[in-house]
Amino acid sequence: TTAMCLEWLDAHDIANKSIMDYGCGSGLLAIAALKLGGRQAACIDIDPQAIIAARSNAERNRVSERMLTCNAETLLRNSYDLVIANILSGILIDLSSALTKLVTHEGLLVLTGILEEQAETVISAYAPQIPLSIILERDGWVLLAGEK
Repeated sequence: TTAMCLEWLDAHDIANKSIMDYGCGSGLLAIAALKLGGRQAACIDIDPQAIIAARSNAERNRVSERMLTCNAETLLRNSYDLVIANILSGILIDLSSALTKLVTHEGLLVLTGILEEQAETVISAYAPQIPLSIILERDGWVLLAGEK
């Protein structure tokens, strides 16, 4: 699913966009987005160790000045041109309201970590706010994306 997200990022113009990597893990997606021209990236993860790893990896990749890793309350008060979440479908469904609020008007939402048979359930959960479509499929996993 991470590879699909990287493929999606590489195929889209994200120059000067603000990015939220929700469930950032090591910060790989945020770092890639910044390397591909993103203006600024914010990272959230419930695991404090993930935030430490994301900060360290941002420093190693020389993008730390454009990557924010602070508490969720601060980051969740903002909105972003692109919100990426690579986490399991049950959590994505639970977060549908919160994640859609993070997306700016005409912003993009990209969701991965979804099994093919779970795609319609996730699409339905987001349908009232952002219409999502299956953009990529690989080995039983899908990437969903849509514009607000």
